Amino acid sequence: MPAREIAPSEATTTAPALPLTFSVTTDSSLIRRAALEATGHQRHAPGTLYVVATPIGNLADISLRAVHVLGLVQAVACEDTRVAATLLRHLGLQSPLLALHAHNEHEAATRVLARLAAGESVAYISDAGTPAVSDPGAALVALAAAAGHTVVPVPGASSALAALSVAGDIGGKGGGGFHFVGFLPAKGSERQTALAATLTSPVTQLLFEAPHRIAALAADLAAAAPTRPVTLCRELTKQFETVVTQTAAALPAWLAADDNRLRGEFVLVLHARAAIPEAGLPAATLRTLTVLLRDLPLKQAVALAAEITGAPRNALYQQALAERRETPD
Repeated sequence: MPAREIAPSEATTTAPALPLTFSVTTDSSLIRRAALEATGHQRHAPGTLYVVATPIGNLADISLRAVHVLGLVQAVACEDTRVAATLLRHLGLQSPLLALHAHNEHEAATRVLARLAAGESVAYISDAGTPAVSDPGAALVALAAAAGHTVVPVPGASSALAALSVAGDIGGKGGGGFHFVGFLPAKGSERQTALAATLTSPVTQLLFEAPHRIAALAADLAAAAPTRPVTLCRELTKQFETVVTQTAAALPAWLAADDNRLRGEFVLVLHARAAIPEAGLPAATLRTLTVLLRDLPLKQAVALAAEITGAPRNALYQQALAERRETPD
């Protein structure tokens, strides 16, 4: 299939980049005033944990509600205090910060729970995007809920959903839907096992990948599912945002054509497997054919399936071709 590429737009070329290098020229008091007018009338109960989404690269994506909540809480728990301090400074906010990351989440959560129990409200933010989605936060939320505290989502930017929205994947076998994979294991048999499970699933798969592993992942996808469409999103919402959709087979060459394409953070949408035409074959016949194809050459599997089931050899052959195209070796 031909590649479909979205080049960086004027809107993204002027956008500040998160987490540590963005700058704001707008008077932050105007943002806070707008946030107060938009959400200040809403009820904010004491002792609440707010799970707040923050921008993934473009500060303009922060919501007025997020600005208001970050200003009204008594503390902001965060994945990295340096990143959080930069964000709050540009919003003109000075809430106390509590470090809560992957290496101390349970320990730090006890301090957050103590504040909630004392009637304080606390917000939790990750470095970028929606917390607890391939980021810390899930354990904190579980502990807070178990302790009887109210947990409120403040929705906003999500790189996974942003990528899905521009993939143009209309779904396929399995009735649509998607599966969030996140980062595959870095190496070894665990990575290969996880990749195999991802490729055999019929529904859309959302993956994250780091720049130093993106070429290897592209090669794996090209080898195992060459005809499957993949949407690659790089540096979403930032100055050099790139979105391209093409077959997995074309992806390695596209990356290799420009070293800049290997830079940044990546989200990949592996489109749903196309529905396999079943040619009116009974379910038992399809099952027999699928089992035989696991261990036998295609023609031998078809001949044996025809002998066992009595189904037309031509229909079995077309079905076998379709399954072999969609199933990785």
